[in-house]
This record gives sequence, C-alpha cells and structure tokens, in this order.
Amino acid sequence: MQPLIIAIDGYSSCGKSTLAKQIAKELHYVFVDSGAMYRAVTLYFIENDINIEDENKVLDALKHIDVTFKNINGVNTTFLNRKNVETEIRSLKVSQLVSEVSAISAVRKKMVALQRNMSGSQGLVMDGRDIGTVVFPNADIKFFITADPIVRAQRRFNELVAKNQKTDLHEVISNLEHRDKIDTEREDSPLKKADDAILLDNTHFDIEQQFKVAMQYIYGVIH
Repeated sequence: MQPLIIAIDGYSSCGKSTLAKQIAKELHYVFVDSGAMYRAVTLYFIENDINIEDENKVLDALKHIDVTFKNINGVNTTFLNRKNVETEIRSLKVSQLVSEVSAISAVRKKMVALQRNMSGSQGLVMDGRDIGTVVFPNADIKFFITADPIVRAQRRFNELVAKNQKTDLHEVISNLEHRDKIDTEREDSPLKKADDAILLDNTHFDIEQQFKVAMQYIYGVIH
C-alpha cells in the first residue's frame, strides 16, 4: 500500500503533537509539527523586534527565516536558521503571540508551502490547525482533536511546570482562550474540523488510550 498522509488538527494543548509522534513512530513515518514552525517564526519576530502590524517588515523578515527539523536522539527538533530553538519556542512568551503571528496571511503562505514540500515519497504525519483543510485537503486520514478547555489548560500548565517555566494556571487559561478565539476567527485558514475528519475528544483519555483509538482507525483503513 502507498504511504499515507495523516493530518491531525485541533485546539492548542490537546495533545496533537504527542499523538502525531506516536503514530509516526508506530508506522515509521515522517512527523512534522507545523505548530513548531509558526512558533519558530514568532520567536524570530520577538528576538528581532518585528512589528507584526507592519506588513512590509513582516514580508522582509520572512525572507530571512528558514525553519527545518532534525532528528536528535530520536526527538524531532526544531531549528531556526540552523539554530536549535526547541526549548525557546515552547515558552509562554511565544505562546502568547503565536496565534496572532499565525493569523498573518504572508506567514501562513510561506509555512504552507514549506509543509507541502515535506510530504515527499515517505509516509507523513503532520499536526496543526489547518492541515486537513488547507495544507493537505486530500490527506488519506484526518483527525480533529478536542478536549475540555479546563483540562487542556491544566495539561499545558503541568507541561510548563515540568520545564521549570514560571507561570500560573489562570494565565494559562487566559492564554488558551485568547488563542482559541484568534485561531477560530482569523480570516485566513481558520481552525475548523474538516468534513471528513474523525472527531476525537480526549478529555477523559490518557495518552495511551488516545493512541489506541487512533491506531484502531488507521489500521482499519490500511487493512
């Protein structure tokens, strides 16, 4: 059977990347975290004081941005202009701005072009906000991941605490609400479930339960 393209979309802090990594490992497919790409662009804008309201400055900045991935000790690692930024892009500071940066059409066009070039001839698992609707509308399998907002916030808070990043739960909840609003209401490629996507609500699932449900469906398609 030909290698598949598997698209995983959904809200922030729903475990999309975790699921995508598990599936890619199970099937020996390439994993691409599209959210990390937008985070890398956001980090560049922050570090270089780019005013995201200034279209000309944004367009010029995009010419100097190269986002790539490398597998380091089994971990898919994000590089911005050849620098490992995997830790920096996960900061709350980046999280607070990434949805606004992602809403910029010029940014989305560049990232979508890069993402489509990553498909190649090998199987691909990509997670994000518009993978099944815009990047790969003809993907072989599509999942849309959701969960209760409070559960998502608690997961994100626990993740930040584990990385020794200073924050509080109320700040995380506020950030998620803000990101949800921007992601779903932006004009260019808003977050929405593709008509042919499988809805997976993982509010009451742990990581392994979610993986098991997803793989049952995938193996059903493969076989």
